[in-house]
Amino acid sequence: MKKSLIALAALAAAGVASAQSSVTLFGIVDVNYAHYSVNGGSHLNVLTNSGYNSARLGFRGTEDLGGGLAASFWLEGSLAPDNGNAAGQTWQRRSTVSLSGNFGELRLGRDYVPTFWNLTVFDPFGTNGVGTNITLKAKTGAAVAAAGGTPGASVAVDAVRSDNMVQYFLPANLGGFYGQASYAFDERTQDNFGEYWGGRLGYAAGPFNVAVAVGKVKAGNPAAVGTPGVKTWNIGGQWDFGMAKLLAMYDNTKVDVGGGTEPDLKSWLIGGLIPVGAGEVRISYGASKLDNTGANEPKADQWALGYVHNLSKRTALYATYAHLKNKDGAALPISQSLPQGINGVANASSTGFDLGIRHSF
Repeated sequence: MKKSLIALAALAAAGVASAQSSVTLFGIVDVNYAHYSVNGGSHLNVLTNSGYNSARLGFRGTEDLGGGLAASFWLEGSLAPDNGNAAGQTWQRRSTVSLSGNFGELRLGRDYVPTFWNLTVFDPFGTNGVGTNITLKAKTGAAVAAAGGTPGASVAVDAVRSDNMVQYFLPANLGGFYGQASYAFDERTQDNFGEYWGGRLGYAAGPFNVAVAVGKVKAGNPAAVGTPGVKTWNIGGQWDFGMAKLLAMYDNTKVDVGGGTEPDLKSWLIGGLIPVGAGEVRISYGASKLDNTGANEPKADQWALGYVHNLSKRTALYATYAHLKNKDGAALPISQSLPQGINGVANASSTGFDLGIRHSF
């Protein structure tokens, strides 16, 4: 149950009136057992988190300024309930302040980039657990290293979020159209990347939803390892047939690694969500290929099958199985993150299994 925290103002300063309309504490606690194995290689059993939804803790609030104008804030950080958040609490999932009205919304701070929305909204597994979209595994894996360029982590820059962003979101009353425009200032000295810009435009009406997005990271220093430019565009869609939802997504990411080399990472996914009683079956198949490498063109494909059983609106049990096959030098991992996973091995297949519980509040 979401908890109203209006009394925070009184705790902060006794006798000082607050204009805050509402402040809400919210979060997700998701813990799961996971098994990962590489054919002919290592295997790992772990108790980890975020197999169904990303574990998180956050505060959000809105103040009514009158005349249809509102100010709001959102602070959200990752949780690791399997180890008590040993890494410490930050607000890097989202930290924004906004001004909204009939004109739309102006939002400042760290947030999702436009192209990530298509990866997660049109993925039956929502980019969580072993069933995670193969596009993200390719961007954070070893695919670009196989092209003689920089490690895959460089492709993942701004694949999910960006710091220092100014964003504009269209108002909600546009007959089904929605969208955003995003710009991030060149302040990120820790990774030496340049400015970011991106945008997304979609249309949702009845059972139909489709969106296209673009994004670009300007190279900070193309001649140095770890500072390539990254250009991404993707498109995704969903059709709700009532008895099932069909989802599909395509992503194209080009990386300027210097020396005239620009590997082109192409990924696609198709999947479905099938209601079954109090639960839902999730299924997907996707593939990723790295073109324009001048040598081998690493590729991988993955299928995933899962089931979610809802004990209530806030509590669910889930299980997911995924199988990933690497080819032509690709070495993508079945698990997206380390150290709670194992590295992929070139040309080797991997399997993974999640079994967990999710509770939201």
